Amino acid sequence: MKLDIRSLLSAYRDGSTTPEKVITELKKKIAEAPASIWISHTSDESLSRYLKNLHLKSPRDLPLYGIPFAIKDNIDLENCETTAGCPAFAYTPNRSATVVGKLIRAGAIPLGKTNMDQFATGLVGVRTPYGAIPNRFAPEYISGGSSSGSAAALAYGLCSFSLGTDTAGSGRVPAAFNNLYGVKPTCGLLSTKGVVPACRSLDCVSLFALNLSDAKRLLEIAKGYDEDDDYSRKAPENLAHLPENWTFGVPEESELNFFGNENYRKLFEDSITAAEKAGGKMRRIHFKPFLEAARLLYEGPWVFERYSAVGKFIEEHSAQIHPVTRKIIIPPSTPHPSQIFDAFHKLRHAKALADREMDQVDFLITPTVGTCYKTAEVEADPIRLNSNLGYYTNYMNLLDFSALAIPVGFAGKLPFGVTLVGKAFAENVLFSAAEKLRSFLAPKMAIAVCGAHLQGMPLHGELEDAEFLGTQKTAAEYTMFALPGNIPKPALVRAEKGGSSFHVELYALPAEEFGKFISQIPAPLSIGKIRLENGTEVSGFLGEPIVQKIGKNISEFGDWRKYFFSL
Repeated sequence: MKLDIRSLLSAYRDGSTTPEKVITELKKKIAEAPASIWISHTSDESLSRYLKNLHLKSPRDLPLYGIPFAIKDNIDLENCETTAGCPAFAYTPNRSATVVGKLIRAGAIPLGKTNMDQFATGLVGVRTPYGAIPNRFAPEYISGGSSSGSAAALAYGLCSFSLGTDTAGSGRVPAAFNNLYGVKPTCGLLSTKGVVPACRSLDCVSLFALNLSDAKRLLEIAKGYDEDDDYSRKAPENLAHLPENWTFGVPEESELNFFGNENYRKLFEDSITAAEKAGGKMRRIHFKPFLEAARLLYEGPWVFERYSAVGKFIEEHSAQIHPVTRKIIIPPSTPHPSQIFDAFHKLRHAKALADREMDQVDFLITPTVGTCYKTAEVEADPIRLNSNLGYYTNYMNLLDFSALAIPVGFAGKLPFGVTLVGKAFAENVLFSAAEKLRSFLAPKMAIAVCGAHLQGMPLHGELEDAEFLGTQKTAAEYTMFALPGNIPKPALVRAEKGGSSFHVELYALPAEEFGKFISQIPAPLSIGKIRLENGTEVSGFLGEPIVQKIGKNISEFGDWRKYFFSL
């Protein structure tokens, strides 16, 4: 089941499926995915009501007809509890947030509320009483935050798009770690009415999407002035467009920081080369004023804007608050009022300098994040590592810029992405640039299949758009097990001693499609490196140790199809 918006709408139009069938199937997948993705689920009664509202409409009437989506749990959904990641804070709103209402009226179906760093304070996704979410591609790593559940719900194939918020990177960071497109719109372009504030003057609703066209469609539907939101802004009538001869900015080499992750550095360098191949002219810019603005977010008075939102509640419910969240929002001392004005003056100066840099280019390209961390690493050093993750994101809303995070490729198992940065209301520029970059930022990734995805097998259709690279055999160091299930499939397990060689087919997929393909893999299967007969290694299907207990050893066949046709 392809969950991108165009594919689902096409399936609805030709009658090959219905919203009811899609929701039923997704509920099964949700039950099998990590429970920590969700804080609450939309009730069956409410789902029935949303589905019933579609009966008098058609996929041609509504741009999001029957499209399932997830909502970060600091954004209100009518009659569904909002917790902001803190059970003691919970309340049940009688109306949906403005953005949620727009999407539902467009035909979208909310599936539930997703996990998050408590009170949207963090970029790591572990500051939550509901449990950290294992990264879809490398479970020992973080999913990013604070919109961790919304990104993971999409990465695990549980919805078609999702809503997050982004004050300091909470939408872009998890987009990068989950191989997704993340829209950080101009502050005020999307209403924040019905959103639990973090830093109210800097908050914005963000969007996660599976592809660029979905992201653009969602932004068009969700944006708009809201007279009930004091921070809402009307977009200019004459929006900027990307010129034919375009220039992009890149931070000076000395101002880039990958925190020791040379694989991410290489992918970023490849991205810059790709942008030049796409027709852009690269110009180095001074990133220092951007970084100076970023430091003000947590070293300046904006920390007290977080206190203004939830500080009193935290003081009254200290035992229910994550200790790192409490430490950040309840600072040990209060600055002299003059220091607040000092910070505003510093920001004004940084803004003037940053705008001068932006005036020299049409947009910037930066890494979305410089590295990724394991969950255990973040738990051991929560403040410093979280700060590292915000190196390329914390300045954005303080400087009133717009951003579009896009996936680029993988460093081993981990996704990597870049962010296109524009001035306020420059979303058209960023989407146009991403369109030009897309074909150059989509290196193909090889995968070996040995079972249900082989030619002539039931799931081969999922590789119909992939490039066939030929057949190979694995090195003679594996055991194959047949797994029970509706669709028969095998699992390879590396043998402790000896082992056999097995027939595989090799395919190449663009990085984006590779990510979507492997996101559908159910446990106990996973993706790992398989050694081929010629000594090279390639990504492929491997089984967790439990398959040796639940599966049947079929190694004697040497080829899944031989076993399949022997049944």
